[in-house]
Amino acid sequence: MPQALYLEDLVVGTRWSGGEFLMTAEEALTFAARYDPQPMHLDAAAAAEGYYGELIASGWNTAALAMRETSRARLFGETPLLGLGVDKIQWPKPVRHGDRLIVEWEVVGNLPSKSKPDFGVVKVQTTVLNQSREVVLMMTSNCWVLRKPAT
Repeated sequence: MPQALYLEDLVVGTRWSGGEFLMTAEEALTFAARYDPQPMHLDAAAAAEGYYGELIASGWNTAALAMRETSRARLFGETPLLGLGVDKIQWPKPVRHGDRLIVEWEVVGNLPSKSKPDFGVVKVQTTVLNQSREVVLMMTSNCWVLRKPAT
């Protein structure tokens, strides 16, 4: 069982890699039909005439799957992953059906709370790359993390 990690353990520059997943056509079409029903995600004929020339997965689908992998990776060990918000999210390249994706994480900020001294905020940059190592998603999240208890 992984130990709990605290604000003091999550220093800027800490990195993790892993969280691989496959964007299947079934996954992309099911998600798009339910949450992002745009022709570029659902209509093969319309997508063929569109900007990307084929069906692409919703960026929100990629973000949701990256979050699933973040949860599975247990970046903070036994410490719960409590999100406060997202500073930035970008989708520089489309995700296509059949793409193999990998998630990488890096601590890019660490700040003790002034109003709640038992907590702090850790900024985590999530990067999702396709099988060609092209970035398909970048997101900077703010996580609410406990500070180490006084001994």
